[in-house]
Amino acid sequence: MGGKDYKKFGLIVFYILLVSILYVTMGNNHQNGFSQEDSSQTSIAADQESEYNIYIDLTESMLYLFKGEELVKKYVIAQGKSKSPSPIGVWEIISKARNWGTGFGTRWMGLNVPWGSYGIHGTNRPGSIGRMASAGCFRMHNTDVEELYDIVPYKTKVYVYGGPYRNLGSSLQVLQPGDRKSHVLEVQIRLKAKGYYQGALDGIYGEGMKRALLEFKKDMGLPNTHFVDQQTYEALGILAFE
Repeated sequence: MGGKDYKKFGLIVFYILLVSILYVTMGNNHQNGFSQEDSSQTSIAADQESEYNIYIDLTESMLYLFKGEELVKKYVIAQGKSKSPSPIGVWEIISKARNWGTGFGTRWMGLNVPWGSYGIHGTNRPGSIGRMASAGCFRMHNTDVEELYDIVPYKTKVYVYGGPYRNLGSSLQVLQPGDRKSHVLEVQIRLKAKGYYQGALDGIYGEGMKRALLEFKKDMGLPNTHFVDQQTYEALGILAFE
């Protein structure tokens, strides 16, 4: 590796350690219910951790595969469009399948994102690789995803980095009831830490979060609306320089 590669490697390892702490704090044990598992793959025991980790950097559209602290491979990917962003956070591979469905290429690895069905998969549109082109999943060239599929087992952790603001990616977005995304998850974490929100940290802006947000806004003297806007982010301590 050159000097730039070593610096990049160090940042990736640091990020993995950081989000590992967040993962434990959240108690992220959600399942998304995929059942089309590949019978030729043997699931590792429930109490056994995978020796591999996957790190996805959305700012580069790159997927990095680690074995322990060793960088093994890196692949170019396609990520979600701005209107259907990829889920930022720490997830696990909970399902694996061959030829999962039309347009999903030759392999599928499902993730336990609680607010939708997301995975790492192949594609019949190789020209989309390297761009913001999907509905939120992580697309790979079929030859690449086949290679990755054969290496990583169930329960492999997938760390998705979207920018400098943790679950917020690279920007603050106005939220409203019904939204399902990483931004909602971050607001839930902040509201729960302040004692307002008692529901699940699931990234879904539902009734429980609506009640918690209105109570928080009332105490902060903010407008009585369901929107999470710039004022709300600032009151929650979510600032652009975090």
